[in-house]
Amino acid sequence: MEKYCATSDVKAPKAERRPLLAPDLPPAALPEVRKSIKSTNSQTGVSTNNVLSTTSADTNKDTKDTPHWYALRTTYGREKNAYNYLLSKNVVAFYPTLKSVKLVDSKRITIEESRIPNIFFAYGTEDELKYFVYDNVNLPYLRFYYRHTHVGNKIVKAPLVVPDNQMNSLKIICAADSDDIIASTEEVEKFKTGQKVRITEGKFAGVTGIVARYQSQQRVGIVIDGLLTVCTAYVPSAFLEIEDK
Repeated sequence: MEKYCATSDVKAPKAERRPLLAPDLPPAALPEVRKSIKSTNSQTGVSTNNVLSTTSADTNKDTKDTPHWYALRTTYGREKNAYNYLLSKNVVAFYPTLKSVKLVDSKRITIEESRIPNIFFAYGTEDELKYFVYDNVNLPYLRFYYRHTHVGNKIVKAPLVVPDNQMNSLKIICAADSDDIIASTEEVEKFKTGQKVRITEGKFAGVTGIVARYQSQQRVGIVIDGLLTVCTAYVPSAFLEIEDK
């Protein structure tokens, strides 16, 4: 099921209104994009270019002892309550929301809703976040969002770690004032593999992901493993740089 994240009507500049592809090009063709300088993660100094569409880090001792972004889930739409509680305890967290206008008693009211029902993200080590996840007094409805992998004949589950570059892109996309952002609770295959790019200009500047045509527009998307696909509105090729693999 797809959620369309409408914010407000924004008129794109004329440069963005031109057709995505030249009339004589097949739909599968994409315009050329510029080549970029390899970037590094601002927090670790390690290149994040190789994890654009691969979400979970290998589960090992370093993963548990090093702060990461974790996906957390709640029951019965209580993600905002859990998010506010973690903030009150000085935990860094991110709660993706969208604003919509609804008619209530014949009045137009702006309502803030969750973009990803029952899900938000928190930053810390696994042990630090376990303190809250297993707090059955204050947060009995909070749990890790688990990633399941097959190891031999067994299925092993581990808390879902979201790479820093994907969290940065998610924040930029959610903050953009655009009415054509798409978030889907399913994995959109064309954004799992393909040409990796960085957006250099416009409201989505800083986003890194896979460029593809989706719903008749050229977009840049990320797939958070087993959880979410989120992609930008239309992005012109002039705003894109190729990311080194």
